Amino acid sequence: MSDFPKLACHFTPGAGPAVVFLCGYASDMEGGKALAIEAWARANGRAFLRFDYRGCGESPGDFEDFTLADWRDDALAMIDAVEGPVVLVGSSMGGWVMLLAALARPGRVAGLIGIAAAPDFTGWGFSDEQKAAMARDGRLSEPSSYDDSVMVTTRAFWESGEANRVMDRAIAFDGPVRLLQGQQDAEVPWERAAMLGGLLRSSDVQITLVKDGDHRLSRPQDIALVLRAIEDIS
Repeated sequence: MSDFPKLACHFTPGAGPAVVFLCGYASDMEGGKALAIEAWARANGRAFLRFDYRGCGESPGDFEDFTLADWRDDALAMIDAVEGPVVLVGSSMGGWVMLLAALARPGRVAGLIGIAAAPDFTGWGFSDEQKAAMARDGRLSEPSSYDDSVMVTTRAFWESGEANRVMDRAIAFDGPVRLLQGQQDAEVPWERAAMLGGLLRSSDVQITLVKDGDHRLSRPQDIALVLRAIEDIS
């Protein structure tokens, strides 16, 4: 295993392919899903890596200084630091990073698991008024849906997202893909999972809809689905 880049990370050594967890927007590696996968990896002797993008969690930098392309590059640096094939597990925005990484490292990525994957959300996830505010002010600040914090989206991030859309064409990935999507997700319309599945070139794509599932899919029964998906493709 190579030296890791200077990002906060935790690596669990074990058999491959290594499972790499990719966080969502403004999230970090201490979330329930990442820790649950780490516990599974330790119990089963599997290699697992969780990390914080620059500006997030314990990694250096100011959150507002970084964009989708920067966080894609962080993911690529982490993949390059791990030996052998990897299975990427992307949560929300991490599902977008997952696809960008798979396209950039086709020889390394063995499988994909998207949890409420949100590729291209700069296009469909903001109203015209919100986009106008970002263009005018350089940033958009809104209350978080999950806690008392403020969610900031910068114009630079939005522009980076628009420059890195993946769902305007077929997605050239041929490995197994599992997409898990809650139908009560207030952030990502559940129909987008089917759209993504249809664009993936792979013939081994399965979509699991959780009728009472929300965006986080972090309940015990949801995490059980994630772990079964990992076991299925790796």
